[in-house]
Amino acid sequence: MQRFVLKLNRGRNMKKYFNDERDVFFEKRFGLFIHWGIYSVAGWHEQHGYRGGVDRHEYAKFADKFNPMDFNPGEWVDLAEKTGMQYICFTSKHIDGFCMFDTEYTDFNIMNTPYGKDILKELSDECHRRNFPLAIYYSPIDRNNPLYPSVGRAYENKEHYPKDTPDMERYMEYLKGQVTELCTNYGKLHAFWWDGGRHMEHCDESVNELVRNLQPGILINNRGFSDGDFRTPERDWDEYVDNDLVFEVPTEACQSIGTESWGYRINEDYYSTRHLIESIDKILAKGGNYLLNAGPMSDGRFPDEAIKILGEIGGWYRNVCEAFIDTEPYQCGLDNKDVLITKKGHDLYIHLYKFPKSHVVWLKPLYELPKSAVVLNDNSTVETFVEMTPTIFKEEKPFLRISGIPVSKFANEVIVIRLEY
Repeated sequence: MQRFVLKLNRGRNMKKYFNDERDVFFEKRFGLFIHWGIYSVAGWHEQHGYRGGVDRHEYAKFADKFNPMDFNPGEWVDLAEKTGMQYICFTSKHIDGFCMFDTEYTDFNIMNTPYGKDILKELSDECHRRNFPLAIYYSPIDRNNPLYPSVGRAYENKEHYPKDTPDMERYMEYLKGQVTELCTNYGKLHAFWWDGGRHMEHCDESVNELVRNLQPGILINNRGFSDGDFRTPERDWDEYVDNDLVFEVPTEACQSIGTESWGYRINEDYYSTRHLIESIDKILAKGGNYLLNAGPMSDGRFPDEAIKILGEIGGWYRNVCEAFIDTEPYQCGLDNKDVLITKKGHDLYIHLYKFPKSHVVWLKPLYELPKSAVVLNDNSTVETFVEMTPTIFKEEKPFLRISGIPVSKFANEVIVIRLEY
């Protein structure tokens, strides 16, 4: 029999894509997104004012009730680490304009709440103490600032309030002042995560230049004032996430554990753990990164259901993570579109990221028998065969199949199998 030779279709060498500090993007690949603000008081949605049609002045009263006395940044980092995550991305300011940090540019900030302490500083200090990378989210859209020129576009106010003085030039000076604070007062940042900038009819690429000057080597996403360093497909909206077998440009997918909201929602409808694990595996196996969000309650604690889901994901991820660490997507023209493959050295990792229809998986056109086949989920072994069966008789050649896969046992997980050659 002709020997099958493993050949990797690399496309680009993603681990040296930038050739500078930003290549850490390909090492820190799984992160915790945290949407938290005064909207958690109502527990409805992080866009409470926009989606709920709440008057700006009425919305601002949430700040008077925001007092997260149970906030413990150490527990947050613990939760991320236990889930297998390698960085945190925190919302410093969402579209409501409320700042979760101490800023001299507006009184609408965390220091003017019953809590009265800089939450971002507490979190950044803990992250730096434990050498845990911190990224900062910031929305250029601002529904509270009287300088912001709202014209009814997505996420904006439908009209200006009587005492507003809309002026984009002055607002951009406000924004740059806050960006300077964020990039100066909170130590080294892993990334700057814009959201909503592409909805503004204004483009000032000097803003990203300011970020890079203040934070050399920082990663910047594509939702601000330029294309940035990486794209950010959200939830299940972008077709290329499913259609592409390998991501040829840096990609960080983002998803929330709740179907309705990214911030805390009292009666949230949560995704199934199986759905989230399938999504995570699909993105990581294709060479992308994954940012999974959970929203804390107004007291600073994560909901029990969120902790449970992250715990289940973490249990799976810890067992199979070798299939993502220092591996690369492997393309061999696989006939089975329900399977993805990553490769490291002489090992292939078979990702059954869609629920298997049986305990057998065909891997045509592979046709070399591996030395071993191990289910990473529980370190058990399964059988492999290279043979021709009645269903593939027209091919007139044998192909590799894996048999005896414990599908039912891991119905709530994605099964990953290591083939050693």
